[in-house]
Amino acid sequence: MRKPSHRVRAVLAVVTAVVLGAAGCVGGDGRSPAPHSTTARAARPPVWDRSPDSIAAVGDSITRGFDACTVLSDCPEVSWATGSDARVDSLAVRLLGVTGAAERSWNYAVTGARMADLPEQMEQAVARRPELVTVMVGANDACRSSASAMTPVADFRADFEEALGTLRSALPKTQVYVSSVPNLKRLWSEGRSNPLGKQVWKLGICPSMLGDADDLTSAAMLRRDAVQQRVVAYNKVLAEVCAKDRRCRFDGNAVHDYRFGTDQLSHWDWFHPSKDGQARLAEIAYRRITARNP
Repeated sequence: MRKPSHRVRAVLAVVTAVVLGAAGCVGGDGRSPAPHSTTARAARPPVWDRSPDSIAAVGDSITRGFDACTVLSDCPEVSWATGSDARVDSLAVRLLGVTGAAERSWNYAVTGARMADLPEQMEQAVARRPELVTVMVGANDACRSSASAMTPVADFRADFEEALGTLRSALPKTQVYVSSVPNLKRLWSEGRSNPLGKQVWKLGICPSMLGDADDLTSAAMLRRDAVQQRVVAYNKVLAEVCAKDRRCRFDGNAVHDYRFGTDQLSHWDWFHPSKDGQARLAEIAYRRITARNP
């Protein structure tokens, strides 16, 4: 009997390989490898929804648009969070559209509010059952009559934890965006170049930082540094508490680190954001909330 030709042997090798492949190859330990599942696993929905359908805002005068339109007045229509002014293009408008923002966004911030006021504001927000709550508060905790009167860091933490607890007990899946406290020392360095601004500050705007704006003595600088260090501590608290909640996003100090100029400050008081400043806040929040990763 003649040996098979090279061509026949090649064909037999291919057939053998196919047969073994169909039967399942045997591993070196004599066992067949586990077959791959043909059924795709159900995709788990992401924890963070980048397009929430409703928004409630809590916080202080910044979120109320104070002094952005007229002197000593709230102007919520230019609020970075829920405003309707097209020049600001608020977070609510960016996420929900003009009609959606009018129907499904609510502003519970209060001018002059401190962190101690946040639990009560959060109770009001909870009643609306929003899919996203924005938080911007803390500047008034540092802006006191003196550096010694600032809110203690431990109290700031306890009140923030209480506010988040109020939200979580009622709405465990609602998302939270937390803004950092603005850089108050930069407010002083930018605003003090304007003579009118310094005159307005003398009316009592953030005395702990802005009082005696032209005083460059060591005592004055130490006072301002103490306020700035307290702001840094507040932001550390916001970051730490938020990090414990898988549906909370801190802005990573984006607001605090933003290098704003006088165009972003109200020309009524050289302290609160102007309409342009509100637009910058809206942009920062939108980028953070719609990012794939925190």
